[in-house]
Amino acid sequence: MSAMLRFFAWALALALVALPVVAVVNGWIGAERFPLRKLRVTSQFERVDPQLLRQTVLPYAKQGFFAVRLEDAQNAVSKLPWVDRAEVRKHWPDVLEIRLIEHKPFARWGADRLLSQQGRLLPIKGIEVPKGLPQLDGPDARTADVVELYNESREMFAPTGVGVRGIALDPRGSWSLTLGNAAQVVVGRGDEDARLRLARFARLMPKLLSQEGRPLQRADLRYTNGFALSWGEAAPATPSPQPSPASGRGGNAAAGNT
Repeated sequence: MSAMLRFFAWALALALVALPVVAVVNGWIGAERFPLRKLRVTSQFERVDPQLLRQTVLPYAKQGFFAVRLEDAQNAVSKLPWVDRAEVRKHWPDVLEIRLIEHKPFARWGADRLLSQQGRLLPIKGIEVPKGLPQLDGPDARTADVVELYNESREMFAPTGVGVRGIALDPRGSWSLTLGNAAQVVVGRGDEDARLRLARFARLMPKLLSQEGRPLQRADLRYTNGFALSWGEAAPATPSPQPSPASGRGGNAAAGNT
């Protein structure tokens, strides 16, 4: 047998051995013999839809133990609503294991996004937004600055008994707040100046509210030595109940002796 024939014989024998292995690994054959029958989620989650998670990984599980593309399955799970990170593994003989970390919502951001506690911005579309979140807004590159001043302003106003509902930084660098009583506070530009103005206003606000006796609607802090305040209408006084007159004979009121 010539060297060429021996070479082709060895190549054919090698192909006959390797081809079935390749076919199994790629799921061409044998997927029904090594199916992934069990889905195991090893982490706790609250907002990820379990049914949607199962539907997402099912096509990959059908590829079989040897052919399943874990990276593709992991990428698909990572794109689900509320999923921050995901890790997909397989365990012999039939287990597909998923470990995921959820986004934890911190605030609404602008009109159509959420800000997570991990500092990531998420689209609101397709998810149920938790109630009671603060409303924050600003340039995407300054999310950390907005959160920092929001947390500081909450501490400043805590002694007044008035919460902070939201904070915004406009493209010109000007800050504004919405208080828990719906009052709008225009703070102005400059991060450090904004902190000084807010601290001064929070310190004086209880006295201002007690002196005025009307609800505060708007405060403009962009003044060197004071504030410009707008007040709402005072709540109408509740009339005191009047005693009903005692009726005597003939319908005349009878006064009692004192």
